[in-house]
Amino acid sequence: METTKTIIRSPQTGDQYTHIHHKSGLEILVCEMDGFSTTEAMFGTKYGSINTQFKTAADSDYCTVPEGIAHFLEHKLFENEDCDVFDLYAKTGANANAFTSFDKTCYFFSCSDHFPESLKILLSFVQSPYFTPESVAKEQGIIGQEIRMCNDDPGWRVFFNMLSGLYQKHPVRIDIAGTIESIAQITDDLLYRCYRTFYNLHNMVLAVAGNCTADQVLEIADELLKPCEDQKLETVFPEESLDIVRPETVESAAVGQTLFNLGIKIAPKTGYANLKAEMEATIAMQILAGTSSPLYQKMLQEGYINSVFSTEVFNGDGFFTMIFGGESREPRMVRKEITEALLNAQKNGLDEALFAECKKSTYGALVRELNNVSAVTNALVSAHMAGCGIFDTLHVLSDMTLEDCNRFLREEVDVQHMTLSMIEPA
Repeated sequence: METTKTIIRSPQTGDQYTHIHHKSGLEILVCEMDGFSTTEAMFGTKYGSINTQFKTAADSDYCTVPEGIAHFLEHKLFENEDCDVFDLYAKTGANANAFTSFDKTCYFFSCSDHFPESLKILLSFVQSPYFTPESVAKEQGIIGQEIRMCNDDPGWRVFFNMLSGLYQKHPVRIDIAGTIESIAQITDDLLYRCYRTFYNLHNMVLAVAGNCTADQVLEIADELLKPCEDQKLETVFPEESLDIVRPETVESAAVGQTLFNLGIKIAPKTGYANLKAEMEATIAMQILAGTSSPLYQKMLQEGYINSVFSTEVFNGDGFFTMIFGGESREPRMVRKEITEALLNAQKNGLDEALFAECKKSTYGALVRELNNVSAVTNALVSAHMAGCGIFDTLHVLSDMTLEDCNRFLREEVDVQHMTLSMIEPA
C-alpha cells in the first residue's frame, strides 16, 4: 500500500484539510490553520462501550466481552512498563487527556510549542500496550469508585434511566464504564484481545489541526506507525425494535428541582443518511422548542421549565434519540406540551420563518467552529468515524428545505416511542 494525499475543500466556506491514506493503513486528517498558535492532535479508534460483540476474519464466531472494557482499556494505555505517559507530556508542556464514548475512544493533546515531540509521544504510547494481572486488579478498584460516583450523579442517572426506558437490548443503555460486576470479569488477556482487535490502524484515525503542516505530520507518521493487516473487523448489536421498554421512570435524589429527560426513539441510520436525519431533527427541535419558539416562551412563562432547558440529537451505531431535557416542577406538563406541539407540526407543518432563523443560526455556529482548533479536531474524528467529511454538515444544511424537516417529523417521529425520565427531590 502506498501513501496518498487528497485535499478536501468546502465549497461553502473555502476551508480545506488534507486527507492522507497512510501506507500503514491509518487515515490521517490534517487541517492547517494559518495564524493560530496552538495545535491539537487526536488519535482515535472506532471502539466504544457499545462494541461488546465482534469478530475478525480470523475468528470463527463472535466474541462477547464484559461491559465497560473499552473504557477500562483507555485507562490502562496511559501506563507503560517504564513510566506514566503524563510524565512524558509534562516535559513537552502539552495538555493531554483521553475519553471513551459509546462508539469511540480518543487520545489527544493540545500544545503551543514542541508539537513534534508531543505527537511522537501520542503515536508511541497508543501503539504500546502493557497490561499485567496486578495492574488490572488495581484498576478495577479505581474504576469501581468511578462507577459509584457516576451512579450518585443525578444528571447521569436521569440520562441513563431514559436510555434504559427506550432501548430493550442495545448496549447504549449500559453505563460507558460498565458495572461493578462486569469490570470484575476483565483480565489482562481480554484487554490484549480487545486491543489487537480494535486498535488496528485500519480501524483508527489521526486528526491534527492548528499550527502544523501535513508534511510535518506525515514525516512523524512514517517514522512511528507500525503497518498492520486489515482484520476485516465486524461488530454486531442485538436486534432492536422501535418499541420502548416503559413510558416513564421516576427516581429520587438530593436535587433542588426535578431533573428530566424526555426521549423519543427513532429508527437508526448510517453514513450520510444518518447525518441528514441528525440535522433535520436538530432544526426541527429548535423550531419546536428552541429559545425563539412560542412553545419555549409559553413553558417558561408558566413555570414548566427554566433557562437550562435544551434539545439534543443523540445518535450512533444502532441508536438515534431526540432528547428534550432540563429542570421542571411539572415535567409531565412539559411532556404534554411537547407531545401536542409534535402532533400539530406533523399535521400542519413547522413555522417557515422559524425554519429560516434556525437554519441561519445553526449555519453560523458551524462556520464559527471552523475557527476553533479543538472543535475542528473533534469534528474531523467524529465525521470520519460516522462515514462522512467535516464539510458534509454544511452541505446538508445548505440544501435543507422546510419540507425536509416536515417529512422527518411525519415519517420518523412517533410520540408512542417516547419515554420520560425524572429524578425528583428526595
